[in-house]
Amino acid sequence: MHARRDDGYEIATDPHRLDLDTVHRWLSEDAYWSRGRSRAKTEQAVRGSLNYGVYAPDGAQAGYGRVITDKATFAWLCDVYIDPAQRGRGLGSWLATTIRDHLTTYPLTRIMLATADAHTLYAKAGFTPVPDPTELMLLRPDPAP
Repeated sequence: MHARRDDGYEIATDPHRLDLDTVHRWLSEDAYWSRGRSRAKTEQAVRGSLNYGVYAPDGAQAGYGRVITDKATFAWLCDVYIDPAQRGRGLGSWLATTIRDHLTTYPLTRIMLATADAHTLYAKAGFTPVPDPTELMLLRPDPAP
């Protein structure tokens, strides 16, 4: 999958384009949900996911997001991050919308995510709060990031 804006920003699912050093630094040092994540865990997560890289006009990594999915019924959107120097350009909303649109190629019945601070961004892409959170349960066998 590849998308390009008129200003030269791109989103691509080619895992070979990812600057894994940068993605790992963002996730392990800055992202509240994954601070302290090991490099090995980041690499394993990337290998097991559908990855979306956001790239600046010069080709540099500007953002990242990944989806865990069976490509039949369910997808989990996670690790969405935009480089602080690139924020304010609508890249987060564009990434969420592009991922949503790309996932329509699969017969999914549910796409979920968790966020503590980006509800408005995801609402722009059509996400809504879970109607009855008591229907969801959580098991954390490994509480580490």
